[in-house]
Amino acid sequence: MTFTSWQFGLFAAIVFVTYYLPPVRRFQVLLLVVASLFFYGYGQPELLPLLAVAVGGTYLFLVLSLHDRRWLPAGIVFNLALLAFFKYKFLFLDPKAPALVDNAAIDFLLRLPLPIGISFFVFHNISLLVDLTRSKALRPPLADVFLYIIFFPQLVSGPITRAGMFMPQIVPKQLADVPFVEATKWIIAGFFFKLYVANNLNEMTAYMDFPLYETLQTQDRWLLVFLYGYQIYADFFGYSAIAIGLGLLFGYRLPINFDLPYTSLSFSEFWTRWHISLSTWLRTYLYIPLGGNRHGRIRTYLNLMIVMGLGGLWHGAGFSYLAWGVLHGLFLVIERPFLHVLQAIDSVPLRLLRMGVVFFCVTMAWIFFKLPNFEHALAYLTGMFTPTTNPNPPKLFYNLALLYALPVLLQHMRITSLFETALTRWEPYAYGALVALAYLEAGPESAFIYFQF
Repeated sequence: MTFTSWQFGLFAAIVFVTYYLPPVRRFQVLLLVVASLFFYGYGQPELLPLLAVAVGGTYLFLVLSLHDRRWLPAGIVFNLALLAFFKYKFLFLDPKAPALVDNAAIDFLLRLPLPIGISFFVFHNISLLVDLTRSKALRPPLADVFLYIIFFPQLVSGPITRAGMFMPQIVPKQLADVPFVEATKWIIAGFFFKLYVANNLNEMTAYMDFPLYETLQTQDRWLLVFLYGYQIYADFFGYSAIAIGLGLLFGYRLPINFDLPYTSLSFSEFWTRWHISLSTWLRTYLYIPLGGNRHGRIRTYLNLMIVMGLGGLWHGAGFSYLAWGVLHGLFLVIERPFLHVLQAIDSVPLRLLRMGVVFFCVTMAWIFFKLPNFEHALAYLTGMFTPTTNPNPPKLFYNLALLYALPVLLQHMRITSLFETALTRWEPYAYGALVALAYLEAGPESAFIYFQF
């Protein structure tokens, strides 16, 4: 059940109406927990026991850690072991083998599918353990812990919300306090970027996959890389926007996940604007504990490479994801010695040049993200510098490509903010137009890209 399905619309409407009924007010947390379990189990009911084990085990380690902090590392290892078991086991096992191990029960467990959103709820679990243990908080109710970890708007693809931010919000909610206008704007924007922008671009960027990319002309390969950069932004921004809007409807404010990342003047700035909740998590729970930038230049560079490499592997168990993370680590390391000098020179041409370099490098790195097979990624990249005479693919339309990418371009050019005052009276019509385009010009249905993580 995805956000863009009619089943989800019906589900969300029923939960919303029930949630604010006066007799239910005392049970709002429990209702959201049950609704979240239903939402998760709708697609993978066989993995609901795993979710219960993950949350129940984390709660047990939390109770132990609040009593004795020496249990905290064990709780973190427990969660990382769950993530490693499901996400990285086939780095060491052949999935095509008739039997992975001799034991039938273990073989059954090893063949369980990758749980949707496991990377996200494992990070929530670790945040819960660390934040509450450090703050020496009182033991929270089990239902509150379940809600924080599996709250359905953020369960599958985030944003990754820190426990210290979410847990204080768990109080009785009133319908009168719901910011309906703000929530509606977020939801409409999310659906528009997903249905109109991302889904239509997906129909074209599908040609980046093996073996379809072998039919592309050289210029087509270049075009598709940039289109994929717009697509993945629109896709993930769309999901995050819908999640934020849904959270507001139920009285919970989730963190902003994107802030015009393609306007970044440096790679370090990019990571304060792209997938903000992930970069914040990595900085808080990995980069700083490793020593951050407190132990000299070489140690700082090493920490950056470790964090970005692990950040790449967090997305998937493949050398291509590792290469994507390592590339971003190299970008950060290479720019770091020159950052203060560049920031001191405030000229428009230099700013535009810096923005162009960052955008180009980030876009080229998406090749390794789009193609998890490292050999395919290298072959695609090589083909960008090899002239070909292949015919133009039937679904690659240059004029439509610009049309579908235009909303991302306009958003990043801050067109709306420049004319915010003048456009206020026309805002309802503008959002109405977004709804119409999302409905009438929606691209073929496709799963959210980050569902696979």
